[in-house]
Amino acid sequence: SRFFRGQVDKYTWVDVGSSYLPSDLLAAYLVAQLEERDAIQQKRRAIWEYYDKHLQSWAEANHVQTPQVPIYCEQSYHMYYLLLPTLEVRTAFIDHLKAHRIQSVFHYLPLHTSQMGEQYGWHAGDCPTTETVSDRLIRLPFHHALTEADLGRIVETIYHFDHF
Repeated sequence: SRFFRGQVDKYTWVDVGSSYLPSDLLAAYLVAQLEERDAIQQKRRAIWEYYDKHLQSWAEANHVQTPQVPIYCEQSYHMYYLLLPTLEVRTAFIDHLKAHRIQSVFHYLPLHTSQMGEQYGWHAGDCPTTETVSDRLIRLPFHHALTEADLGRIVETIYHFDHF
């Protein structure tokens, strides 16, 4: 920020934006995470690859899309999603997983349909591809505490979903 660079003598609002400097506590947490980056990424990659390997045949048989990562990209492995055929199928899929005590969530809502998006003049229907993907996308459980047994149970539960 300008204050920390010595460009202003007090913390003051000079333009749209904010100070994005992390607190000392957050910085310490980040340093610890960075020191363990390779181990964290290895675990996340294993989870992502498990889903990808074990869900491909089910996805193909049911017209469900899985993530496609170009070969030249370095993957962050921050989530694994499924793109289901319709909003109704996604809703039934979430209910199916929930009935088996598996939490799944849909992804972010389109920004152009948010209150701020509407204030900038955007409306539902302005970005139809964004809207249809938003309606159909679901995120599977993805955290470092998932075991192979957990992943196996999730995949097995998915294979028993038949509301297409």
